[in-house]
Amino acid sequence: MAKNKFNKSWLQDHLTDPYVKMAQKEGYRARAVYKLSEIDEQDHLIQAGMTIVDLGSAPGSWSQYARNRLTELGKSNPKIESGKPDGQIIAIDILPMEDIADVSFIQGDFREEEGLQALEALLPKSAEGKVDLVLSDMAPNLSGVGVADAARMAFLAEIALDFAVAHLKPEGALLIKCFNGSGYSQIVESFKKVFKTVASRKPKASRAKSSEIFLLGRNLKSPK
Repeated sequence: MAKNKFNKSWLQDHLTDPYVKMAQKEGYRARAVYKLSEIDEQDHLIQAGMTIVDLGSAPGSWSQYARNRLTELGKSNPKIESGKPDGQIIAIDILPMEDIADVSFIQGDFREEEGLQALEALLPKSAEGKVDLVLSDMAPNLSGVGVADAARMAFLAEIALDFAVAHLKPEGALLIKCFNGSGYSQIVESFKKVFKTVASRKPKASRAKSSEIFLLGRNLKSPK
């Protein structure tokens, strides 16, 4: 009974959500796009000429936004073909994702050799295979058991951080989704060991009742 009430409540919130309506109107696949757009506007994450990797990209709204932003930036570059992005986006997910123009999608697992090699093969040779920005809106399937959910979230943060350390340019950035609760402070500490600057962001598009928070690390610390 309670589960049905919860589902009805979520459905009602979803149907009346202004960000859901705006995403449908503007052709985005999920309301999550507005979380990224708010953070991008605040922190100027996406710049012309970037190579961007979107981890756990399905259904694709973050890749859509990155593509549209790079296309907008490309308008001021006479070397970029009209309507094309000034930069590269590589998306990867274990789930299928519908094609997005100018986005290279790999259905695979970046933790496994096959998926990682497929991704690395797409990285620009001129930049020694390095990435400017890594995005991750990945989240675990929540069980409702706090300790277990925190462990799953910490694991996703850890694998995104490991990927970033291996693939980011020194001035690169990593943006991930977290949950502000058990285990969050440990994720922040992990970021501080790797990045010179670390900031948390709670965009307006993130539902007030949600504990989700986004963590942004910029500029890798010099290796010891």
